[in-house]
Amino acid sequence: MIVNDILNCITEVAPLKWQEHYDNAGVQVGDLNAEVHQALICLDITEAVVDEAVAKRCDLIVSHHPLIFHGLKHITPETYIERAVVKALKHDIAIISMHTNLDNSYLGVSRVLADRLGLKNLRLLQPSAAEPELCGAGMIGEFGTPLAELDFLNLVANTLGSPCLKHSAFTGKTIKTVALCGGSGTPFMSDALRQKADAYLTADIKYHDFFVPEGNILLVDGGHFETEQFTKELIRDIIQKKFPTFAAEIAATPTNAVHYFCKK
Repeated sequence: MIVNDILNCITEVAPLKWQEHYDNAGVQVGDLNAEVHQALICLDITEAVVDEAVAKRCDLIVSHHPLIFHGLKHITPETYIERAVVKALKHDIAIISMHTNLDNSYLGVSRVLADRLGLKNLRLLQPSAAEPELCGAGMIGEFGTPLAELDFLNLVANTLGSPCLKHSAFTGKTIKTVALCGGSGTPFMSDALRQKADAYLTADIKYHDFFVPEGNILLVDGGHFETEQFTKELIRDIIQKKFPTFAAEIAATPTNAVHYFCKK
């Protein structure tokens, strides 16, 4: 098995051409032709994640968020990114990142979140013009039985393991149709409103954006890490479906940079 085999396996589901123009998905560190025997799967790459890979003798890390997002002008011990790159190179660990190409796949990040919530009749929230059945942003679907708004929030919090959720004012309606986008999906709120969703779940919502619904939709911020956390299992399952005997393990190192204080 070589690095390129794993890259091709994942890009069958999420081709690199589907990534956004600003992104840096694909190989981050290492040689495409290098042999690999064991992969560590994570959402974010930190120095501690590389340490875990070293300890477990993994020769490949596959992440959702790219380690190298902006160009590096030097490789020094100055930042955690540079230290992680140095350590990966020192220990012959290749790094692959599958970011917005996996966000934009019908079988990607938002799809797995919708499945976890139990939504049915799934379709892309904002389909791409070129491949509308396969590629686009977000997801929209329905519950078999409508939920009260408070019950919906409890479902979201329990599914995501969130200690708290930010949301807009209650609308007074039940929740049947739900639009969602794992990660930063505020730009697609207009699509959720246009398609008359009862709720829109995403992350990184700014204060003034909570005014936008005007009682037409329940807007819920579930957290960036929280709404994308199931991507780790998604990547592992994609690899193991194609290569059942290849060792792909989800990292135990916690990487959520956001911590919560809940008043008692």
